[in-house]
Amino acid sequence: MPGWLWAVPPVAVLAAVFLYPLALVVQQSLSPENGGGAFDAYASVFASHSFREALGTTVWLAVGATAGCLVLGFALALVIAFVPFPGARAVAKFIDVFLSFPSFLITLALLFVYGTVGMANGLWTDVFGVTDGPFHFLATPWGVLLAEITYFTPFVMRPLLASFSQLDTAQLEVASSLGAKPARIVRRVILPESLPALAAGGSLVLVMCLNEFGIVLFTGAKDVTTLPMLIYGKAILESDYSAACVVAVVNIAISVGLFGLYRVVSKRAGA
Repeated sequence: MPGWLWAVPPVAVLAAVFLYPLALVVQQSLSPENGGGAFDAYASVFASHSFREALGTTVWLAVGATAGCLVLGFALALVIAFVPFPGARAVAKFIDVFLSFPSFLITLALLFVYGTVGMANGLWTDVFGVTDGPFHFLATPWGVLLAEITYFTPFVMRPLLASFSQLDTAQLEVASSLGAKPARIVRRVILPESLPALAAGGSLVLVMCLNEFGIVLFTGAKDVTTLPMLIYGKAILESDYSAACVVAVVNIAISVGLFGLYRVVSKRAGA
């Protein structure tokens, strides 16, 4: 039996489960429900203010969250890897567990603490005797950004910790013996060695932020419309499936392109 025949069943399953639904989405985007040309739906969606606003919001939230995750993740990974403290190993193990959590759980936790009727506002009203607390930022774009940074930072820390574990400690000892201060060691030795891991983690976070739906939905940020939220609105609320499929195709194209970039940099990082 030729060896290539063994690849037919898994490829067929992959095509039936993943590729066929994607093909249907593309087909629907090219088949307007009210007739017209194949690309009329694309022209209509691209010309709409809601699409351009959603695309801009999606990009700036994804880029902002990725930048925040890179900075915070690098700092936390440095502490865990190079600053000895009790429980460091347990914290590193918890990061692996954290990666399995659904995103809406973190959002719910933030809502319990900083939501309109959360603990922080409740404590404020009890202490100062007022009817309303000051913490309402979760329903704003900044609240979505905070939730995404909180949830996705461990996805940057994981490849960084793997990179730090392979770092030659002799380089650090030599730099220290030559009088280099910790900040200089981080800047001249650790950071250059960790750039591939930062690129891998940052690429993954960027792809995931572009497709994030649960965090935006559960924060209740009414003025924040991302591409996934626009797809939901077009398909479920407006029953405009052609427009929803057009937005989905755009989202898929961006995600596939960035995922290809992530695979390239992750191979170089060995993460």
